[in-house]
Amino acid sequence: MPEQFTALHSQALADLSTWTAPSPPQEQMRARMVETLRLDATAMWRHHSRAHFTTSLVVVDADARRVALTLHAKAKRWFQFGGHLENGDATLEAAALREGLEESGLADLRLLPGLLAVDIHALDGAFGWCTEHLDVRYVAVAVGESLTVSDESDDVRWFDVDVDALPEDAEPALREAIALACERVRANPGL
Repeated sequence: MPEQFTALHSQALADLSTWTAPSPPQEQMRARMVETLRLDATAMWRHHSRAHFTTSLVVVDADARRVALTLHAKAKRWFQFGGHLENGDATLEAAALREGLEESGLADLRLLPGLLAVDIHALDGAFGWCTEHLDVRYVAVAVGESLTVSDESDDVRWFDVDVDALPEDAEPALREAIALACERVRANPGL
């Protein structure tokens, strides 16, 4: 395992061990993630563990009225921006920000400090080697509105955060993360 993943493992273990989850289901996932990290440091790297950590970014506008989502090319569903940790990632936050910038095409994102949410989800055969993602989620405010579709997406667009305006197939965990992101941004105006 590359040395960088050892540092990411230490950060993930420290952050998840001290983070207060916003709901009982989030707490159950947080506890499972901590246990996974304690048992298997290689879970940070997708090439060593079929069930491994990822990081993602919920991107909202400055008023927390819209969220940018990507229509994932493999899953064919709408998600926040995110993906696997890479060797050059210094922190989990940096990995989430990198993914957000790469997949949204936005030129600038303001990352808010601290974990937003976690999610554990099984993957289908379209993901090959990967069978499960243990996703650590963050939030950022978009500076600008111009989105660009990346190679990993079929589409990228803004959605009103009103529950009825989100894509029909948006999973409950995504809806919860969007609500938490909007709440955090509204509590920190001017970021």
